[in-house]
Amino acid sequence: MEGRKLQLTGGSTYVVSLPKRWVLDAGLKAGDTVFLETEGDGAVSVRPRPADKVPMRRRLFEEKGEERRDHLLRKLIGAYIGGFSFIEIRFPSEMAPFVRKVAREFSHMVIGPEVIEESRNAVIIQDLSDTAELSAEKCLRRMHLIVRAMHEDALEALRTHDEALARDVAQRDQDVDRLYWMVAKQYNVAHTAGAPPPNAASKIELHNSRLIAKLLERIGDHAERIARTYPTFAEGRLEPRLIKEMDAARESAMAILDKAFTALLTADVDAANEAVDDLARHQKLINGLSHHVATRKGEELLALAAIVDSLGRTANYATDIAEIAIDHAVYLGT
Repeated sequence: MEGRKLQLTGGSTYVVSLPKRWVLDAGLKAGDTVFLETEGDGAVSVRPRPADKVPMRRRLFEEKGEERRDHLLRKLIGAYIGGFSFIEIRFPSEMAPFVRKVAREFSHMVIGPEVIEESRNAVIIQDLSDTAELSAEKCLRRMHLIVRAMHEDALEALRTHDEALARDVAQRDQDVDRLYWMVAKQYNVAHTAGAPPPNAASKIELHNSRLIAKLLERIGDHAERIARTYPTFAEGRLEPRLIKEMDAARESAMAILDKAFTALLTADVDAANEAVDDLARHQKLINGLSHHVATRKGEELLALAAIVDSLGRTANYATDIAEIAIDHAVYLGT
């Protein structure tokens, strides 16, 4: 590495000379244009020609016989998360109705992909999403708001015997999944061969975003799990005292989550540590609930145990986010 001094030309333009060997090796001469690109860490790359666009990657699936819906969906989601811009499914003509139905279902499940071409034996799906419009941070912020509302509504459905609200909580879990898959895709695309290499800070942020998105997705799963206990208590067999205790545990878990997520966004180590420390107090609420529901039997015991377990796990996932916030803040030097 060599240092070169900046020179001020014309009173407003800064100029720095380029190494002669680099100019000759690049086949440049006086008067040619070079291309500058500012990196996320403040560095500037000088290129002899514009950077090539990352080629659009394709993934082909050949379905030769009977295929289960879930199996095909998982493969399509895997291709989406893997960053493939085009997904082509080829199949015998007798499988056409099945494959087209699954392809349309997949397009509704994730952000961006659309069926752009169909024939008797093939379906082509293209990912039209723009990561510049929906960054990883935007996805995380949206996931945070969705999952905390899901937890609130899950217990509200049990308190008010609102079946529609309970079902709505379960349906919103699909929105959380969509956002998680989007973050996972962004991480994989950034690490795909041919993509511009992210700088060190971007690598850390993308890695952390993927981890946090998965934790938020798990928190959403537990809100859905609570909502799905609704049939057991549809006739109002939950006494007010028990609901009050469960609501206190929910508020405690959400307080930890909010504190952890805010600490992540603000790189606040002290707030993140407080979120982790709050877990001990939350665990006391969980222990009290566990003792309270231990006298129940049958389906009620199983449903209540699931609720208590989900409220406990939610707080644990929230403290995991707080610990990532601490790691990130320390890395940034705050």
